[in-house]
This record gives sequence, C-alpha cells and structure tokens, in this order.
Amino acid sequence: MRIDTISTFPRMFDSVMGASMMRIAQEKGILDFAAHDLRDWTHDRHRTTDDEPYGGGQGLVMKCEPIFEAWEAVAALHPARPCTVFLSPAGEVLSEALVCELAAEERLLFVCGHYEGIDERAYTLADRTVSLGDYVLTSGELASMVVIDAVVRKLDGVLGDEGSAVDESFYDGLLEYPCYTRPSSFRGMDVPSVLLSGNHAAVDAWRREQSILRTARLRPDLLATANLTDEERARLDSLSSEHDASFEGSGAR
Repeated sequence: MRIDTISTFPRMFDSVMGASMMRIAQEKGILDFAAHDLRDWTHDRHRTTDDEPYGGGQGLVMKCEPIFEAWEAVAALHPARPCTVFLSPAGEVLSEALVCELAAEERLLFVCGHYEGIDERAYTLADRTVSLGDYVLTSGELASMVVIDAVVRKLDGVLGDEGSAVDESFYDGLLEYPCYTRPSSFRGMDVPSVLLSGNHAAVDAWRREQSILRTARLRPDLLATANLTDEERARLDSLSSEHDASFEGSGAR
C-alpha cells in the first residue's frame, strides 16, 4: 500500500512511522509512506498556509490554494489514484469496518488540518472524511497517525502472527478476552486454570465466553451488532449475570 500525507508539520510523523510495526511494514515493502510539507506549495516568502476567516471570528483557516496544488502534485507521484482522507469532527466515526474498507485501498492520501479549520472548498478533494470521536485535537497529523496505524495493521504480512489481528478487540464486534502470561500466580492473583490445561478447544471456548461477558459488562452497546450465534444470544442474559470466578474472584482489576 502507498500512503501519503500532506500537512504543515510533516516531521510529526517521523517517530511514529519510524518505529514498531510501521517501520517493519516499510522494511518488508508492504507499506510505501511519504510525508509532504504543505508549505512547499505556497508562493510567498513567509510560506503562508493559513489566513483570517471571512466573516470574522477567532483563529486562522487553512488556505485552499496550497492544498489543491499539493494534492495535484502528490497524487501524480504514483499511478494509482489515491483515496483521499480528511480528518474532521464532522466526519464518519472511525470503526473497525471503516478501517477494513481503507485497508482494501491501493493508495491513501491524508490531508491534515490545523489551526481553526480548513477552507470548505478543499473538502471537494475528499473521498472520505473521518473523525476519531467527539473531541478536538490540536492537529490532523495526530488523528491521521491513529488511522494509519489501524489500517497498516490490517495489511497482509505486517503482524508477525497472522491470527493476532483476528483475535483483537472489535474484529468480531466484541471486546478481546482477558490475556495472561507468566508467572501463573502473582500476589494472590492466579491465571485461570483452563489456560494452563493444554486443552485448546476448552481455551477457545473460554476465550469466546469471556469476550462476550466482557463486552456485556463494559460495552453492551456493541452487542446489538456483534457477530453472535443464535445460541450465544439466547444465553447472553444468563452469561451476563454470571461471575467469572477465575478472573474476578482472583481480585484482578
């Protein structure tokens, strides 16, 4: 996949894209990433990317001219037309389904806002407008990094264990089951015995049940659209009222 970003602070991407799975994805040739400085498409000695809003008001608005020129230049760097993503509180809220749709694209181009906002005319370039939630961040760079990380993790060959993405929260519409590692006992808190049994079928069944229970307790809103069998939905009320003695009874929080 090819991913480009256009922003006024391209250096912000250095640490995130140069570490962990993002770095590995690039080293494997799975991801081709480039961050572009919007100021390279300005035409004044101050390299101005913003101006006062028409109609008055506080803050500055990002100008549409450099955004259009930058988009046209960056889009031409690769033969595949980019799916252009803007980050805005007015966009569709990021979800697992949206991440999967973006991961299926051959190329993504993120236009990152800053200051008070972006000239509305620039949004005519957008194929998708995405929001991380009902809050405001300092810049679109931060939001785009979250989206890029979520998308790149979905690409084949990025994660060392190809099954790990399947087991993560929200893959099946449910939260992930509780996870443990050594030691098996710590300060009176014991790992559930089923995980030590070596019985893979029993472990899978326990994890599935715990995933449903955890979702029912912490994010019941997800259950309406979760991928549950008819039997699981029929048992959900009773499962939600049960206590997992091996986890909650251990005193773990």
